[in-house]
Amino acid sequence: MNKSVLSAQTALLPMNVDVSPRQQRGVGMIEVLVTLFILSIGMLGVASLQFVGSFSNSDALNRSNAVMVAQQLAERLRAASYVSATFSGPVVDNSYFDADLYNFENLSCASSESDWKCFCRSLPASIPNCLGNTCSSAEIAQFDAWQLSCAATKINPGVRVALTCTDNNAADADACSVGSRHQIMLTWPAENWQNIDRQLNAVCNPVASADPLDCVLIELVL
Repeated sequence: MNKSVLSAQTALLPMNVDVSPRQQRGVGMIEVLVTLFILSIGMLGVASLQFVGSFSNSDALNRSNAVMVAQQLAERLRAASYVSATFSGPVVDNSYFDADLYNFENLSCASSESDWKCFCRSLPASIPNCLGNTCSSAEIAQFDAWQLSCAATKINPGVRVALTCTDNNAADADACSVGSRHQIMLTWPAENWQNIDRQLNAVCNPVASADPLDCVLIELVL
């Protein structure tokens, strides 16, 4: 009985079935190459997004730090102001407008390290310590300029700090007379992405032939 059933099942199988490995089909080389190509395109897109995100984060960090330093300088100007001897109104010491006090122009470093590492790890000998000691108005201006230059260059070594004044009375002894407009500007080299031309701010780039700059500008009247 069992032999008859086995014979019947064997008879139902096609005689021309070839189950050799040569007839088995799987993923071919073309399919593999197409898959790798699609994955490569996707990875390039992800890498581009990461680069753009990194560029945007760097620009935002530079701008945020510049705004913070500019606001600190504005607050220190108000804190250091006193009543002018010429007119009744607040002014600051003329030393605040000495450009050599900013960006470590009045300091020298023997090493090739960055300005921040050279001048900001410790108080330079030529800078008065006004944190715990009594300082004159000129010494406070020198100390403030050093501290704010350190704060500006800690994030971006290319930042430059400038304080100017549109003096409305050149005849008096005050470099920035009562009611004059103070301009606090921080500038740093502008970065372009993929060499794409960008519209530069004329305030940040008063000289067209100079290197392109980004900036933060705060104007105030004491």
